[in-house]
Amino acid sequence: MEKQKLHILGEILESDSNAVAIVGSRKQSEKGEKTAYEFSYYLATKGITIVSGMAKGIDSVAHRAALEAGGRTIAVLGSGVDVIYPQENESLYREIIKNGAVVSQFPMGTKPFAKNFLARNKIIAELSRAVLVIEGARISGTLSIASWAGKLGREVFAFPGSEITDYLISEGATIANSPMQILEYLNGFDNS
Repeated sequence: MEKQKLHILGEILESDSNAVAIVGSRKQSEKGEKTAYEFSYYLATKGITIVSGMAKGIDSVAHRAALEAGGRTIAVLGSGVDVIYPQENESLYREIIKNGAVVSQFPMGTKPFAKNFLARNKIIAELSRAVLVIEGARISGTLSIASWAGKLGREVFAFPGSEITDYLISEGATIANSPMQILEYLNGFDNS
C-alpha cells in the first residue's frame, strides 16, 4: 500500500518514530484529564513523542502535557494544516509547530468536515507504535483509532473505567494502569 502524502508544519524527526498516540473523549472527566496528563507527561520526559488529534478534551491535554514536559508532540488534523480547529487551540497549535509537527493528509484550506476526522484517525495510528485510549463513549471516533491501530499491528492500550476502554479490554486491548507499562512495551523497539 502506498504511503499517503502528508502536509507538515514543523518538523518530524527520526526520533518521532518512537511515538504513542494518546486519545479519548472530547468531553473528558476530571479523572480522564488527570490520567491523560500524567501518561503524556511521563512518556514525553522519557523521549517518547506524543501523537494526538488536537481536538478538545483528551487530545489537547495530551499535547499540552508533552509540551510542558519539554517533549515532542505531533497533531494530526482533520482539516488542512493551515486551518486551526478548534479555534481555541490556536496557541497550542503554534507551540506544537515549534516542538514537533502539525500534519494533515488534506490539502491546504480544507475545512474540518466531520468525515475528515474519521479519515485522519488512520494517520494517528500509522504515526504511532502504540495507541493509548484514556476514556470515551462506546461509539466514538476513538474506537476508529483503536480499530486502525489493530489493523496496522499497533498495540492498543486502554485505561480501564469507561465505556470504550472497558469494551476494548474485553476485545483484547492491554490494560494500562501506569505509563511505565507503555514505556516497557516501547523499549522492545530500541534496537529496531
